[in-house]
Amino acid sequence: MVQEEIEVGVTNGGGDEREPARLEGRFKALVVCWVLGFGSLVSWNSMLTIGDYYFNLFPKYHPSRVLTLVYQPFALGTMAILAYNESRINTRTRNIAGYLLFFVSTLMLLVLDFATSGKGGVGPFVGICLIVGLFGVADAHVQGGMVGDLSFMCPEFMQSFFAGLAASGAMTSGLRLITKAAFENADNGLRKGVQLFLAIATFAEFLCFLLYAFYVPKLPIVKYYRAKAAKEGSKTVSADLKAAGIHTPSEQGEDSKPMERLSNVQLLRQNIDYALDLFFIYVLTLSIFPGFISEDTGTHQLGSWYILVLIAMYNALDLVGRYVPLIKCIKLTSRKWLMIAILSRFLLIPAFYFTAKYGGQGWMIFLTSFLGLTNGYLTVCVMTVAPKGYKGPEQNALGNLLVLFLLAGIFAGVTLDWMWLIGKKNAF
Repeated sequence: MVQEEIEVGVTNGGGDEREPARLEGRFKALVVCWVLGFGSLVSWNSMLTIGDYYFNLFPKYHPSRVLTLVYQPFALGTMAILAYNESRINTRTRNIAGYLLFFVSTLMLLVLDFATSGKGGVGPFVGICLIVGLFGVADAHVQGGMVGDLSFMCPEFMQSFFAGLAASGAMTSGLRLITKAAFENADNGLRKGVQLFLAIATFAEFLCFLLYAFYVPKLPIVKYYRAKAAKEGSKTVSADLKAAGIHTPSEQGEDSKPMERLSNVQLLRQNIDYALDLFFIYVLTLSIFPGFISEDTGTHQLGSWYILVLIAMYNALDLVGRYVPLIKCIKLTSRKWLMIAILSRFLLIPAFYFTAKYGGQGWMIFLTSFLGLTNGYLTVCVMTVAPKGYKGPEQNALGNLLVLFLLAGIFAGVTLDWMWLIGKKNAF
């Protein structure tokens, strides 16, 4: 019955969005999107959360800053290539390759720690940097591919995916606090906690690979939206439809709609404010977090717990912020007010500077929490409002372009983060 409803909706040009076809499997799809979002960043968030471990191993190399800076060129460069060729890339192959690469590289990080017995030095640090580069390549495959795929589906799926991204940070932070308390007095306790982290992240990435490869294509609501996109001329969903047992219009001997679609340049011109919104959100956030938070906030009463608490509060409020837009009355949808709100966040730079210099740990925890809350809230507002009013292929392309600007903002932010070190003794 579901198969027939999907095919009827497609035959009518995708305009007949029948309620059973649209709603069946909706909750399952929301949960799966959340899990896939979780897997998209759990490996990298594990790296950030165990920053205190790497800082102990490599105190002279600024690991929080260097590893973030290594990650971003690989992510941004790969994303630029994929966004340019988006219409010719098999989305299924792209996402599966991304999750597999996350799984393999996270496993390699765990193996490297065992092989080096948790020792520092240039060799292990270079090895970690190379693995982090693989994280960047995997991120570009998965985040751009998933956002492009979800852009022509329900906005709630996009919100759930981005909530999963933030949940990976919140979960790793919470787990880090638990492992620190559990292993603090044990021999080599910090390293044991890190190994547990990496083992959990490795399992999560393998689970995401299985979910995307074998479960997602069979969800009725996902089949419906992908079939609708195929009818509108999208070629990127063909492999996913085939995996679900659905024939594309060309395979059925039908003519799909002409591939008359806006170019990437035209899409960008029409949505440049949304693209800049994401760029400005992340250039501000990453110029402060995690480098400044990890190294430049001083010593306080919480001692070795201080940085972990700051990271945990950022991640927890980032997660909360990504659910706030579900309350429609406080969701920002105005393009003008989104830009105003995002630009006003730059006032946080002097706020963090003076708080680190003169304020107490309570004020720093508050500011870090606010940074996370606004980051999550504004990201979801932009991503769920932007890809509207276009056909499936155009929405997919726009989703990829938005992720490209998001990653460009992250890269610019982690580069500017080094400016906090100017004028400090023995900073470089």
